[in-house]
Amino acid sequence: MKLTTLTRAFLRDEEGAISVDWVVITAATVGIALAVMITLGGATDDYSDTVASTMSDKGVSSY
Repeated sequence: MKLTTLTRAFLRDEEGAISVDWVVITAATVGIALAVMITLGGATDDYSDTVASTMSDKGVSSY
């Protein structure tokens, strides 16, 4: 085979494109999940401290 024929065949082959798409989609999903966890984690931690403080002020014992 000639080099030009091999080059054209390589450029027309889309077999690896699907794998790249899935890698990009997976990376975006993981990034969004981490951003949500970081955002909600901080808010949840602050809220739990508030609840613990209120319970302590009311005389509720915790273990």
